[in-house]
Amino acid sequence: MPPTPTARRKRVGIELRKMREAAGRTAGDASAVLGVDRSKVTLIEQGNYPISAERVITLADEYEEGDAEYVDAVAAMASDRSKGWWEERRGLVPAGILEISELEHYAHGLVTYQICHVPGLMQTEDTAREIFREVYPPLRPLSVEARVENRVRRSKILSHSDRTYEAIVHESALRMEFGGTGVARAQLKHMLTLTEQPNITLRVLEFRSGGFKGAGHAVMYARGPVPRLDTVQLDSVGSPMFLTEVTQLENYRHIIGAMRDRALGPTESRDFISGILKDK
Repeated sequence: MPPTPTARRKRVGIELRKMREAAGRTAGDASAVLGVDRSKVTLIEQGNYPISAERVITLADEYEEGDAEYVDAVAAMASDRSKGWWEERRGLVPAGILEISELEHYAHGLVTYQICHVPGLMQTEDTAREIFREVYPPLRPLSVEARVENRVRRSKILSHSDRTYEAIVHESALRMEFGGTGVARAQLKHMLTLTEQPNITLRVLEFRSGGFKGAGHAVMYARGPVPRLDTVQLDSVGSPMFLTEVTQLENYRHIIGAMRDRALGPTESRDFISGILKDK
């Protein structure tokens, strides 16, 4: 069996397909440039077959892609064949969760907005465990613990001072009591502690903020080395969705910007959470 393609290899394939289609070229044209069978071009664009950085540049030149910084970033992604810590958990947690782990690891910055849950990277072990226990169909205890362990490992990225993390959290998520009052209090204290780190920004959307764009679902926006390589990750009941089209990215940038405008500032948000904590 061929190795499971990494999220980065899939993204390289997606970007090569975008370049080719923007240039009005066919898979047959690409196969002629590379000197390979057309089916191999399809496999490359699907992320099921690796491609060297040199060949990425060759195709980009053929497609007359003029954004050198973008091409260099895609080529760098193609050349990275290293295996991350998440590969050790393949088969223990769903593949989509591992793709999120990989996306977070390589992102240059992360922005998330959450309505009913505290952001995953900010959850305590107890909160994460209680949330996973609410999954339907119910997970077996071993599966719950495997997901909790994976989430704890993912959260280590918050300690990287060179990686920015911004969370826009609705008041409803702060008032939810997964696991009871004790777990909820510990969760709020943990969030306040995290916000003491200079690379972490937390903004609260109050109930009185009213309706707003994006209220219906949770989103993580991962910044790539260049804006064209940003990614939007959407939660879903099945596996997570990853959006990479330029228009989709622009839409979510707009939504996140509008949320920032309605949310409390970082200092006011800390005070707001402290107020909720006093009431519990």
